[in-house]
Amino acid sequence: MHEDPIQIGDQKFLPGDRGQVDLPIGSLIDYQSVTMNVHVHRGKKPGPVLLLTAGIHGDEIIGVEILRRLLKSKRLRSLRGSLIIVPVVCMPAFLARTRYLPDRRDLNRLFPGSPDGSLGGRLAATFANEVVTRSDFAIDFHTGASGRPNLPQIRISPNEPKSMELAKAFKPPVILETGLRDGSLRSTFSRNGIPSLLFEGGEAFRLDPAAVRFGLRGVYSVMQHLEMLPPSRRKTEPKTRTVTASGTSWVRAPQGGLFTSLVELGNAVTPGAKLGLVGDPFGRHETPVTSDLEGVIIGMNREATADEGDALFHIATFSNPERAEAHIQRSEEILEEHTAPLQ
Repeated sequence: MHEDPIQIGDQKFLPGDRGQVDLPIGSLIDYQSVTMNVHVHRGKKPGPVLLLTAGIHGDEIIGVEILRRLLKSKRLRSLRGSLIIVPVVCMPAFLARTRYLPDRRDLNRLFPGSPDGSLGGRLAATFANEVVTRSDFAIDFHTGASGRPNLPQIRISPNEPKSMELAKAFKPPVILETGLRDGSLRSTFSRNGIPSLLFEGGEAFRLDPAAVRFGLRGVYSVMQHLEMLPPSRRKTEPKTRTVTASGTSWVRAPQGGLFTSLVELGNAVTPGAKLGLVGDPFGRHETPVTSDLEGVIIGMNREATADEGDALFHIATFSNPERAEAHIQRSEEILEEHTAPLQ
């Protein structure tokens, strides 16, 4: 619970304050300044500090839209505690409409960074030192690559019960426990003892309505769980069922050619199931793409061409994939029935 001032950059925010800070990072080749825009919303009553971030990869804009809608929300008038919101962590990549920094490095492999390092290293260090250290909990928003959409899902680190508690409060269709990668923001959260969630949904460059709605609803749900927002006014809250995967694996193209998918995100699959076809462009033969796993499709390749070995289907493994599929479909139905319009 925080009643003391929260200082970010040269500004201090007291309970009840709202404002934003542009943290200086460096400059580009045209002398254009690089800054990081940080929004701070503090409720008048004490509570935890929740950090919400998006745009670590400049082509992943679904999280940016989720946080844009949140910043406009009238529900924040009832806020307890504090929100720190960074809609675009990596502004150079966002402006260039690309995943990577100008030096073609991935910001999500540079944490905790260095104040005397590369532009990306300085950006990571500023973010880690000025923003991460002010936080009690965190949610970081991501998407699949272009042409490779993800089913809305939450990823957490193994053996972190507080993160699992937050993940269940988010109420995503699927929860995955995945290992930490060196240099990732999630590893920085873990080292600082901050329970965190990584949201994945949709694909790069596109605003998938379902992914945006799942993400925004999830933020509100987590804030209610942390008692940062009052409970829902509905007498009977719709019950969603989140499924937790035991692992994940990719099905890859057995042959190069023209790729046709026969399944969709959220579909259950069993060993031997036919997932798609890879056809010879010259009409001589076609090769089926089959599953050797039992689970649900949480990511897929929508491109029409594939080389041998290309990742085509990301499958989360479940002992009862049909039940998992039913829960996922029910989550989508509830979202459509009970969250329009989300503000």
